[in-house]
Amino acid sequence: MELLKERIIEQGVVVSPSVINVDRFLNHSIDPELMDAIGKAFAGYFQDKGITKVITIESSGIAPAVFTAKHLGVPMVFAKKAKPITMRHPLTAIVHSYTKNTDYTLCAEATAFSSSDNVLFIDDLLANGQAFLGIRSLLDQAGAKLGGVGICIEKSWQNGHELIDQADVPVCVLASIASMSDQGIVWNTDHETL
Repeated sequence: MELLKERIIEQGVVVSPSVINVDRFLNHSIDPELMDAIGKAFAGYFQDKGITKVITIESSGIAPAVFTAKHLGVPMVFAKKAKPITMRHPLTAIVHSYTKNTDYTLCAEATAFSSSDNVLFIDDLLANGQAFLGIRSLLDQAGAKLGGVGICIEKSWQNGHELIDQADVPVCVLASIASMSDQGIVWNTDHETL
């Protein structure tokens, strides 16, 4: 998606060869027009896949996920990174955060899903695929189907894309980074869907 790639070039900050900061437009400060375009792109790709719900993980995935759900005309659920006392029937999975270098308990209310749901997982960044594995575990516990994965930015040298491919789940990547340094970003157009 050219609009997203332009924004990464203009406002993204390469922190190291393995970390990029996209706080200015994606996962801290939010550009609603960009999120709307991202949601429209994901919805267009998955429109014929029978998606009944969109899921993401708080908080970075919420903006692209809610716009995707809006354009698909389906509800959106976000998994929490800690179990609140109000959650009565929790589904849980342990996930390791690459950027925070810590484990957290991903959780969602079991009653948010049914066995007839075909769920689309939307995430801001794909690195080693741990968030994908956690979401897949939650949906498996609920008896719901994981019908697709939409990734805003992928770091393609890590194994996240391979994990999704091995699970035989349709994936849409908007911007795939092959490598990055203070000299610039190299795109992996083989992994980009749109």
